[in-house]
Amino acid sequence: MLAFHPYADIFPLLGGADFADLVADIRAFGLREKIKLFDGQVLDGRNRYRACLAAELLGEDDAPDDRPGFFERFVRELDGEPLAFAISRNLKRRHLSDDQRRMVAAKLANMSRGRPAENPAECGIKVADAARMVNVDEAGTERARTVLARAVPEIKTAVERGTLSVAAAAQATKLEPQTQRRIAEEADAGHANIVRAVIKQESRAERERDLGAKQTALPQQKYGVIVADPEWRFEPWSRATGMDRAADNHYPTSCTEVIAARDVPSIAADDCVLFLWATAPMLPHALLVMDAWGFDYRSNYVWHKTKTGTGYWSRNCHEHLLIGVKGKIPAPAPGLQWDSCLTFNATEHSAKPEEFLMMIENYYPTLPKIELNRRGPARPGWHAWGNEAHAEAAE
Repeated sequence: MLAFHPYADIFPLLGGADFADLVADIRAFGLREKIKLFDGQVLDGRNRYRACLAAELLGEDDAPDDRPGFFERFVRELDGEPLAFAISRNLKRRHLSDDQRRMVAAKLANMSRGRPAENPAECGIKVADAARMVNVDEAGTERARTVLARAVPEIKTAVERGTLSVAAAAQATKLEPQTQRRIAEEADAGHANIVRAVIKQESRAERERDLGAKQTALPQQKYGVIVADPEWRFEPWSRATGMDRAADNHYPTSCTEVIAARDVPSIAADDCVLFLWATAPMLPHALLVMDAWGFDYRSNYVWHKTKTGTGYWSRNCHEHLLIGVKGKIPAPAPGLQWDSCLTFNATEHSAKPEEFLMMIENYYPTLPKIELNRRGPARPGWHAWGNEAHAEAAE
């Protein structure tokens, strides 16, 4: 079987139904255009050569000189330079997408000077020149070079087939090989939405892991996740008649100024997320505390309790878990966020469901975490602080 010239291999081969149609056409009507050879290799006509083999019009051992009806030699004086010839023939004949042409440009730019031809004028092509030769953008060509350098073979093949974009493939190169293969498989199956979701989820997980390693390595302990359930002091309309169900009957409370003055910023990493509990009437106070601690409000969860509580305007059966951020903390990956309203049983006074901590662990499995105002022993993998917190369990 004849070898393919490296200039020809810049372009993707036909496959699937397109190749089957070519085989059927050649079997029915014969070879309409001869296969062009350069230095004993196929420079133009790889797909026609393969189709002739599949149609059994040629054998793998057939010598070109013995089958003049199928082959012709490349002649510089007539055909010009071989690289320009290969590019011209393929771009005019093939309906390549922009991303397929970006891969072509990347392969051109990756050719080292003097190879595969010994003429240095034919190789050592700059990225800008390669992009211009096939009429694509330079930035896209650079991304395609990243794909060629770092992607698993399945990703490269998916791009060359036209089932995966260069941009998505370049993002996929940052992921583990098995994840890249899954992305290529989903792309070939036409599941573009799954491809986007997997890339975003895995990229976000990688950012979280990198951030966790960075924060864990800090010489002075800081945290990427802080959960706080402050001992809010709610003033009833009358302390004489309204203290029967107040929090002060269960634990010491603090005024908002005291809570806001706590040195939470000293334990917060540069990139950090704060989950701050607040009852409905204390919501404005919680936002003040969040700001005082150096966090910007983003969103919140609502805990719907199975037990109705107290309230002047309504009988409150919910609490808020506010979300604040500082720095460049990654949000949960698309498709993995929990619903904003969650129903869990209410137990002892002020105790919060452990399910919320499970949710936070799912979002940030590697970041160092601390729970302020924790009751009882620290959750495994967490640190804890507060009057009722027991020995830490994170070490």
